[in-house]
Amino acid sequence: MSSLVYLATPYSDPNPEVRERRFRGVNKVAARLMADGMHIYSPISHCHPIALEGDLPGDWQYWQGYCRATLYACSKVIVLRQTGWESSVGVAAEVKIAEEMGLPVEFIDP
Repeated sequence: MSSLVYLATPYSDPNPEVRERRFRGVNKVAARLMADGMHIYSPISHCHPIALEGDLPGDWQYWQGYCRATLYACSKVIVLRQTGWESSVGVAAEVKIAEEMGLPVEFIDP
C-alpha cells in the first residue's frame, strides 16, 4: 500500500492570475506523480476551488491549521519549486513542520 505524499508549492499572491497559474502548475505535477503511482495530497489542488467557491482567504495564516492536520497523515513532503517557492511563507512553514515531524522533504522542478 502506498502512503500519502504532501505536495507543497507556493500559492499566496495578491494577483489572482498568479494564484491560478500556480494552481494549474501544481495540478500538472500532481497528475504526473499520481500517474507514476504516488498518492498525492496537494493543499493547493484540493483547496483552491473550495477557497474560490467560499470566498476564503488564500494566505498561510488561514490555512496553516488545515495543512498541519493533513501533514500528520503523510509520509513525506515534496516541494514543487514553482516561481516564488523560495520566498513562500507557506512552503517554508510546511517544510519546517515536516522536519519537526521527522518527515523527509524532497524538492522537484516543474
